Amino acid sequence: MRWPDELTESPDLQGAYPRLSDVQMRTLAAHGERRPAHRDDVLFAEGDPCAAFFVVLSGKVATVKGYGVDDQVIRVHGAGRFLGELNVLTGQASFITAVVAEDGEVLAVPVDELRRLVAGDEILGDLVLRAYLIRRSMLIGLGAGFRIVGSRYSPDCRRLREFAARNRLPHRWIDLEQDAEVERFLRRMGVTPAETPVVIWRGELVLRNPTNAELARAIGLPAPSARETVCDLLIVGAGPAGLAAAVYGASEGLATVVLDSVALGGQAGTSSRIENYLGFPAGISGGELAERAMIQARKFGAELCVPAEACTLREHEGHHLVTLKEGTTVHARTLLIVTGVRYRRLDVPDLERFEATSVYYAATAFEAQMCSRDPVVVVGGGNSAGQAALFLAHRVSSVRLLVRDGELTRNMSRYLAVEIEQHPGIQVMTNTEVRRLVGRETLDAVVVEHNVTGERFTVEARAMFVFIGAEPYTRWLADEVALDSRGYIFTGLDAARSGRKGVPDSAGRPFPLETSRAGVFAAGDVRNGSIKRVASAVGEGAMAVRLVHEHLQPRG
Repeated sequence: MRWPDELTESPDLQGAYPRLSDVQMRTLAAHGERRPAHRDDVLFAEGDPCAAFFVVLSGKVATVKGYGVDDQVIRVHGAGRFLGELNVLTGQASFITAVVAEDGEVLAVPVDELRRLVAGDEILGDLVLRAYLIRRSMLIGLGAGFRIVGSRYSPDCRRLREFAARNRLPHRWIDLEQDAEVERFLRRMGVTPAETPVVIWRGELVLRNPTNAELARAIGLPAPSARETVCDLLIVGAGPAGLAAAVYGASEGLATVVLDSVALGGQAGTSSRIENYLGFPAGISGGELAERAMIQARKFGAELCVPAEACTLREHEGHHLVTLKEGTTVHARTLLIVTGVRYRRLDVPDLERFEATSVYYAATAFEAQMCSRDPVVVVGGGNSAGQAALFLAHRVSSVRLLVRDGELTRNMSRYLAVEIEQHPGIQVMTNTEVRRLVGRETLDAVVVEHNVTGERFTVEARAMFVFIGAEPYTRWLADEVALDSRGYIFTGLDAARSGRKGVPDSAGRPFPLETSRAGVFAAGDVRNGSIKRVASAVGEGAMAVRLVHEHLQPRG
């Protein structure tokens, strides 16, 4: 590619591009290899796994988006800076290309060595992790990575975009409804409308209407092994409880496998900001919390698989067998169920017709982008609805929060309710329920009713966000463990009183988080009687691992 006569190093932005100290450079040098770097050498390429952690010793290196096609230089780095982003720690493919722009020398540290170093050096570990988290956010904002080409009216296009967004995968969406030239290009490539959406990776046509699992494999997300897997602890669900259990289980020597059907972080991962979690006075996004926990769990050796949807549970020869949608079976000595809850759907006519284009059950950057600057309504009176309203208020033209109860503080934390009531971009409508949706292909408005006066009126809205309570995700369990009338899992004394045959009844059993089946535990929102807070879910996940050890101890 063509370089300017003078290349200026990009400034450090919010700690994204720090310079390593002399001590840190010497520490890394002891574990790496010095290599000459000549102009136009490619250190790592978009689409390839990153096998080394590169530090610039002299000369300059540019990170490039669309190398060989667009050749868009993102940043230029000089001596003392390190390259890469979150993919170096997660094992994902690279979403950009690193090209030597000025002759010099680089240090290449094997990724496994880097992981050991950052695990033992708190200062270096925090420096690298913070920079990588910020860089990943920047890449998402730049639209680096793969392309999803499809229609805004396509449910499969939305499925892929949601999967990419929930897993914080850098990508760019190209709307066929607005780009006729791309549509003509696809026709020349022999792609029929039925085969869209299309995922384009590294400038090549790769996948036609892929499943989430196919997309995950293409960009290096760890998927379940095709062979049968045997582990000490299988965790189904990767929300806060599941990730906490993964960290404690793996760090204490258990062969730990974590499965999730959508993304790491669970429902908490869709939260734009968690402000009442201990240790983060300025708040932390659910996505960042999940990424930090994921890296921590992998550091201790946990195997995290996404997407991996559990379909059935059965017992065989003392093992708990979980069959996945892909057909793989995981054999586990103990099982922790942390599948959480799913938001309920509104009982209104034509809801399904609008769900593909205008109805959402999460409020992240992806959903905000879909709404552009349009007016939206948020339905619900809990913390999730409140956080969504605040997040969207900075990104759309107007937000109306529709609350069924007469006051906002009935089901919402007071600090959040006060912030909402003071926000000029949010209109709170209490005693209000949705009765009808209006629009053709996309939503235009909602008809609402005041549930005290019975008055109905129309509210303009191009999108509707629904947070109206939740149902436990336990259908896949069938009748394998005792559930309450709402589908939540009985544990401890409740499991003992369930009347099920085979409930462990030795001294102290079932354990507090143990279900009606010995060795099967439940934690977090899916458990009957749990406290629906991130901190309590993390605590239960850690506690479950202690109980797993107690269950396994008699067996050695």
